[in-house]
This record gives sequence, C-alpha cells and structure tokens, in this order.
Amino acid sequence: MYHIALFGAGRIGQVHATNIADHKETKLYSIIDPYEEGAQKLATQYGAKVQTTEEALADPMVSGVLIASATDTHAELIEMAAKAGKAIFCEKPVHLDLERVKECLKVVNETQVPLFVAFNRRYDPQFRMLREQVQSGAIGKPESLIITSRDPSPPPAQYIKVSGGMFRDMTIHDFDMARYIMGEEPISVYAQGSNLVDPEIGMAGDIDTAFIVMKFSSGAMATISNSRRSGYGYDQRIELHGEHGLLKANNIHENAVEQWGVVGCVSAKPEHFFLQRYELAYRAEWQHFTDILAGRSQPECSGIDGEQALRIADKALESLITGKEVQL
Repeated sequence: MYHIALFGAGRIGQVHATNIADHKETKLYSIIDPYEEGAQKLATQYGAKVQTTEEALADPMVSGVLIASATDTHAELIEMAAKAGKAIFCEKPVHLDLERVKECLKVVNETQVPLFVAFNRRYDPQFRMLREQVQSGAIGKPESLIITSRDPSPPPAQYIKVSGGMFRDMTIHDFDMARYIMGEEPISVYAQGSNLVDPEIGMAGDIDTAFIVMKFSSGAMATISNSRRSGYGYDQRIELHGEHGLLKANNIHENAVEQWGVVGCVSAKPEHFFLQRYELAYRAEWQHFTDILAGRSQPECSGIDGEQALRIADKALESLITGKEVQL
C-alpha cells in the first residue's frame, strides 16, 4: 500500500483525494493546505491526517506526493519533494515562468525521482483511442489537426490576474494535446485573440477568444479554437485528417437520449465542465502514477512535456503581441 501526501484541499485536490482513496494500491495518508479548516475537513472525510510540508516530506511512511496546490507553489514543492526522495505527481503547470521550470527540472534530474506532470486529457479514453489509431496507421500520415476547447463560462477576472493568461492556463492543455496526437514537435506558432466574452478579462490584460495555428516539421498543421464561453456546455472535440481518412473524438453528452419529432431532434448538451467530462481521465492518470510507484511504468508525461507546453504558450503570446508567426 502506497501512502500519499496530498498538497491542496481545494476543488481539484478533492477530486484526487477520491481517486487516491478508491484505489486498491494507494492510501490518502495526509493533507497539506494553509487553509487548515479545509485540510481538516478533507482529512476527516478520508481518515487521513493533517501535516505541514516539512512533516510530510520527512515522514518515511509517505511514498509519493500529489501537488494540487496553488500554481505558484508547484516548483518549490517539486524541488522539496525531489530532495526528500518522494515520487511526484503534479498538476499542470510546473510554473508560469519558463526559466523557473528549467531550474526545477534540473533538481528533479539530479535527484532521479519520478515526476509525472498531469496533463489529464492524455488519459481521456476517447482521445487516447484516437492517438492509438493514429499510431497504428489507421489514417496514414497525419496532415491537419483541429482542436476545439471552449469553457462553459469565464472564470472571475481575479483568477485571470494570477493564472498566467489564457495561453498558459487554458490553451496549455491543447498545446500538449497537439504534441501528443501528432507525435512530433511544432516548429512555429501563430496566434490571434480577442476579448469578446467579459470586458473585465480584457481589463485584466487577457483575451477570452483565440485561434492558434501550429506547424510541424513534417509539414502537418494544427489549429486550436478556444473560448472562455460556451452556451451549450463544455465543448471538447478533436478532428484529425490524414492521407487515408479522418479520425474524430466528439463531445461526451450528459445523456444519450434523443427526442425526435416533426420539428427535428433534441438531444442533451455536452457534459457541464471538466470535473464531469474528464472523470475517467483523472482515474486513469492516477492508475498510471500508481504504476510508476510500483515500478511498472515510467512517467508518460514528464517535466519535459510540461516545459514544452509552457514554451509553446509563451511563443503563442509573443505571436499575439507582435501579430507575427513565431519560430519554435
């Protein structure tokens, strides 16, 4: 049984707490969060203890750590956990500053502890099946990828100010997914964006609507369409065109019932938000981390993947500001 210290008792921490506790090989051992009331509530719910960072990392019972705390704490916690010899599961991103990410990954490399960066969409069964079919040659050489990602509603402007902006917070998932699906690195990026959804987001210095075009060394291209608002649910779709055909992964709907009548067909909306849409992905990525703890696997999504996604996000922002295609 692997004992896990969970950093962060917020919304995503609670999702991970459930998956840790439900897995037959892991136990939610302790909770670490500066908000003591929230930490204690979660600890009580799962029969865990509340610890400080120092206590958790010095505890020989702790096999691994799951970092789901505020973004600005990730890099420091990764370094501390690495030096303590703990296996690390970290929510994206490692940090919002690329140089800080590189410093952090240097420590991880020196200590040789496993680091898994949780880009959860890689573990969505639909997207994973699509990638497996690409790799099997089902549609031949991939030529053009379209990723659609639209949130049901925008976050508060206060969140925007600390998130690193749309590209580093939201689109970073799609940058990683493009690399994952295409199986190669992009060589250039061109981005355009607008503030159409919430004027306060614009006042905070960010955009809420974007199109990004990436080109790969093979000549293949990827287009990402993002919006902070969707009036019909959480819109998550992938379409990949290749030399021999097309692969599509469509939205998962709230239910599969359709009502047909003289005026047409009415069906359910897509799942409401990421907690519902990616429930299976969160479970699957925890299974992967358990395999890492058991020595059955190496991290499929490493610190380098986190670094590359952030690097693309930074270059996309440069393209947005300059209005030019930026080489990678």
